[in-house]
Amino acid sequence: MLLLAGIAAPALAQSDGTSDLPPSELVIRALDGAPGVEAAVARVGAARAGEDALRRGPHEITAQGTLSRRSVDHDRDYVEYDTTVSRAFRLPGKAALDRRAGALGVDIAQNRMEDARHQAALALATLWYDWLGAGEQHRNALALVETQRALVRATGRRVDLRDAAQLDLEQANAALALAEAQAGDAAAERDRARTLLAARFPELSLPVEAPRLLAPAVPAEGFDRLQALIVERSHEIGAAVGTADRQAILARRARADRIADPSLGFRLFSERSGEEQGAGLYASLPLGGGHRRALASQAEAEARAAYAERIGVERDIAGNAAADVAETRARLAAWRASAQAVQSAEASAALSGRGQQLGAIDLTDRLYAERQANESRAQEITARVAAARLLAKLRIDAHTLWIE
Repeated sequence: MLLLAGIAAPALAQSDGTSDLPPSELVIRALDGAPGVEAAVARVGAARAGEDALRRGPHEITAQGTLSRRSVDHDRDYVEYDTTVSRAFRLPGKAALDRRAGALGVDIAQNRMEDARHQAALALATLWYDWLGAGEQHRNALALVETQRALVRATGRRVDLRDAAQLDLEQANAALALAEAQAGDAAAERDRARTLLAARFPELSLPVEAPRLLAPAVPAEGFDRLQALIVERSHEIGAAVGTADRQAILARRARADRIADPSLGFRLFSERSGEEQGAGLYASLPLGGGHRRALASQAEAEARAAYAERIGVERDIAGNAAADVAETRARLAAWRASAQAVQSAEASAALSGRGQQLGAIDLTDRLYAERQANESRAQEITARVAAARLLAKLRIDAHTLWIE
């Protein structure tokens, strides 16, 4: 299994040559299969059907008729009938508003579908870096275990040679046990992260071992350009703008509907068993009142609310983009500082190891230095994951990664 992992892991890390992200073709397939994206695609189909319904209009042909028998005193019975075929027609301007509302409905559904892909991509990136970070933490914990095992063996030999006390061996064994416990915790976190990623996005076909987490790098576009692209390409803003525009159209439609649509038709009748027959035109016009006025007022209020929500979405997206850029810069600085701390801590651990071997310092100081180096590496991994996750988020939000 480890051999297979060594073969499969590089394939997952070759998306952009130097990226630790999975290949784009696998990600696109995984996003297409996400339930939220599939639901949003279905809603686009529903919006297209709604557009067709609005284009055709709500009115259809209505046929009605009566068939009766009339009895006349001192006369005979007569069969009589009356039939009317009619259809309501939208007044001028209403059909154009309906078509515009239908088209905007499709645009809104498409923007929400793209935003669903966007959210799925963010979830994938988060779970992906959770797995990569947990894998790095596990490898770091295993490295400490190997170091502690080597120290136990060396201390045991020194005890046998009466060059070290039994207490030193017990301290080394205790440190080894603690390192093994930490490695067990790291393995649990790694396995949990992989399981969650595989369950949420089964199309990725994950290897057993997580790929290596590379050093984060500033994207070629630069932070300022990414921040601008996030606002320009936001499908959430697009959906909010479309919703505000559609509510404004629906408000105009409700005002126009205060004058009801007339119905026109053709009438045939026969009385006294055909002694009297006739044909004529049929027309009806509902007289609007307080109900239609209230509906128009409701639509206008909803249009104002949609416009206010659009402004709120635009401000949220712009604010979050600026905040993400600022945080990413800070996270990169924190990672660089933690990387320097690792170098210093590892140099200190190496000097402590040589000093303990030469008898210049005791075992307790060496164990402390090695723990400090291990904690520095763990902190560096945490900082690296945080920076890499934010960089991926910026690129996804700007539609320069996985999202078109």
